[in-house]
Amino acid sequence: MSSALKSALAHYIEASGGGDGVFPTPIEGLALMRTSKEVLPHHLIYKPALCIAVQGAKQVSLGDRVFDYTEMQALVVGVELPAFGRVTQASATEPYLGMTVEFDVGVMREVLEQLDVSHQPKGQVGSAVFVEELTAPVVDCLTRLVRMLATPMAIPVLHPSVMREICFWLLTGPHGGGFRELALPNGHMQRIADAVYILRRNFSRPIRIKELASAARMSESSFHQHFRGLMSMTPLQYQKQLRLLEARRLMVAEGENVMQAALQVGYESASQFSREYARMFGTPPKRDTMKALQTPRARDVKTPGGTGRRGRPSRRPGGRRWPM
Repeated sequence: MSSALKSALAHYIEASGGGDGVFPTPIEGLALMRTSKEVLPHHLIYKPALCIAVQGAKQVSLGDRVFDYTEMQALVVGVELPAFGRVTQASATEPYLGMTVEFDVGVMREVLEQLDVSHQPKGQVGSAVFVEELTAPVVDCLTRLVRMLATPMAIPVLHPSVMREICFWLLTGPHGGGFRELALPNGHMQRIADAVYILRRNFSRPIRIKELASAARMSESSFHQHFRGLMSMTPLQYQKQLRLLEARRLMVAEGENVMQAALQVGYESASQFSREYARMFGTPPKRDTMKALQTPRARDVKTPGGTGRRGRPSRRPGGRRWPM
């Protein structure tokens, strides 16, 4: 089963020009990746999605937690969040092959509503991120999804049913409780997602916990507890990372200088900005920008606020969207 998925993914990438890189597809929310070498840590915004290692291995660091996932495992991301990711196993003979399937919470909610009301999903999780072992039915769905790319006219007809099937197997699988939290409109994860939406849209201005707690329909103490539990960081840390990611995008993609970028994302002190930037990216902003501009994908940086309707990614050119 896994060999069929590897073959389908490798075939599509080869037909799309081959080599290493990220390969968008005609299917909304699906992208494929190939790299023949281990990739150093890079910071980006992770969307709610299944980030699947089809071959090789990857590591993602979120706050003080580290998630390793390898062949036929997926990193499940339930809420949009900033994290460090790197490919830890790849070679010229066995390259890393990955794919990202974004969640459509509406479809997952529809499938959940059709499940037997007496069915209580198992595998409750206390984090917005966890590692899922892919079951045979899910691998089969993913294989059909990739093969579908060879017949574009089949996509609008078959894609919706395959996505519903994937949702069914996830909701009834080993971590069904975690996926159920994603789908429930009044669950803690969705409430935190509502607060994250405000943070993402207003990261450059001071935001009080009271405002975020109100959006999440929680008391301030409950909100802080649930946010840290799900995200492995505080709301202030989350906002700071969004600011620094956007500042990096402004400097790399739009040519802003350090002071201009700092002011645009809400910093009043250039020295404080430089200290926090170096702490996050490991080097001062000017030096990091110069280094980034020398890389082939220097302008492929995701803006924290670059989303369309809630929970859906923007199609802004140059936005890094695929963290598989």
